[in-house]
Amino acid sequence: MCRALTGHGCGIHPSTYYAHHKAVPSARAVRDAELIAVIKEIHEENYSVYGVRKMWAALKRAGHTGVARCTVARLMRTAGLAGAVRGKKVVTTVSDKTADRAPDLLNRAFVATAPNRVWVADFTYVGAWSGTVYVAFVVDTFSRAIVGWSAATNKQTPLILSALEMGCGAANATDSPSFQGS
Repeated sequence: MCRALTGHGCGIHPSTYYAHHKAVPSARAVRDAELIAVIKEIHEENYSVYGVRKMWAALKRAGHTGVARCTVARLMRTAGLAGAVRGKKVVTTVSDKTADRAPDLLNRAFVATAPNRVWVADFTYVGAWSGTVYVAFVVDTFSRAIVGWSAATNKQTPLILSALEMGCGAANATDSPSFQGS
């Protein structure tokens, strides 16, 4: 192996290989090996559901008080352990690769010179006890104010349309002659 590495310009001497294998493990490596064994044991005892936070607390209860939470995270990652994740992953966007993309009419310039000139819209989800609630909102880029919003338990077209309709209604109210003043 050393001949192969030396032939590729690495310049590794055979004594380097043997020195590496004879070296005594560092104190951190020894402690990490001991902690990984304890972490694996606690993880299995608790049905493999403990994440970093609960594992850290369990280690403290077991008498390992000098272990930092970031160390527990590193060791769990090294051992390939992870906690259980509650709920299911919510997919908000299912893109169609064959569909035409909408043109970028703003050229990524999301700044307006006056109110109600440029709006941007988005929607997200919030986990609730009864399920997932989707929230759509429309933002005026001039004032960064939310001009329309809507919430629903599904992510269908009326969710977005009602937020846009609310924004249009607010824009029509502010464009009245009594509001402009000049």
